[in-house]
Amino acid sequence: MWRYRELLPVERAADVVSLGEGGTPLLRAAALGSRLGLPGLFVKDEGPNPTGTFKARGASCGISMARALGIEEVALPSAGNAGAAWACYGAAGGVKVHVAMPTDAPLSNRLEAERYGAELTLVDGLISDAGKVIGAGVAEHGWFDASTLKEPYRIEGKKTLGLEIAEQLGWQGPDAIVYPAGGGVGLIGIWRAFEQLSALGWVRGPVPRLIVTQAEGCAPLVKAFVEGKEVSEYWEGAETIAAGLRVPHALGDFLVLRAIRETGGTAVAVSDDAIREAVSLFDREAGVSAAPEGAATLAAAVALRERRDLHADETVVLINTGSALKYPEPGTFAP
Repeated sequence: MWRYRELLPVERAADVVSLGEGGTPLLRAAALGSRLGLPGLFVKDEGPNPTGTFKARGASCGISMARALGIEEVALPSAGNAGAAWACYGAAGGVKVHVAMPTDAPLSNRLEAERYGAELTLVDGLISDAGKVIGAGVAEHGWFDASTLKEPYRIEGKKTLGLEIAEQLGWQGPDAIVYPAGGGVGLIGIWRAFEQLSALGWVRGPVPRLIVTQAEGCAPLVKAFVEGKEVSEYWEGAETIAAGLRVPHALGDFLVLRAIRETGGTAVAVSDDAIREAVSLFDREAGVSAAPEGAATLAAAVALRERRDLHADETVVLINTGSALKYPEPGTFAP
């Protein structure tokens, strides 16, 4: 992703901490597209990133800026994947990382954080509860708070998703991008990328319609969008097999909702059963190893096509945010 360094905040090449993140494939999903009536269907597969998810992009930029600013310790709450990624890049960049995540976060993420040397605190509850633990640690120890939207660099790293999609399509944005939103930082980043590319005159046509999908068991952004609200409400009793989507309240909800509305997008919630079916479809008809978060975009595309929010003549990109290998527990995808 550092081939876009001029559009990223790190000024000195010596401060860049990179493990080969970015440059992930944009795959034409012909069989899936035929099944859905969307011949212009693509999958942006983030599974090949270091630690197996798109979180590597934000971690690379965030840790690089920590080095540039002389920050020695950072802290963040995580549903799992971000904590693993920041632990990895912290180890590579010589920055101490403190992570708090739910006790039932996927095993791979807990193990990764520990193996990369992060101080890991497991919390009974959700990412919102982990955030309280990190907030207390920041206040007591003076760690740099790398929580979502507490610093701008995660978004800067994740905006490279949008830059890559534009370049891979010949500097022509797709008609729509379907994104699985927990905190929604990636969607905000993609929106920022296309706004910047438009200002530079590098892309043709309008900014793609940005579409959010969430799990029915935790859909605060979808609910707020449907109700016409500018911010979301805390979602009580959040529950879904997609750990990264189990975020009861997104700090940047107002930005996500603004991005959807300003680009003419929409939002849709999908069931865990639909997510499980989509995991299998990705496996068997596209050869894509999709974690349930990414598979939610395919489940959403089915629903969106049925309700005519997506059309046969459109180019549509689904964001698979990470590999199914992030969920090693037996039975995760069983019906």
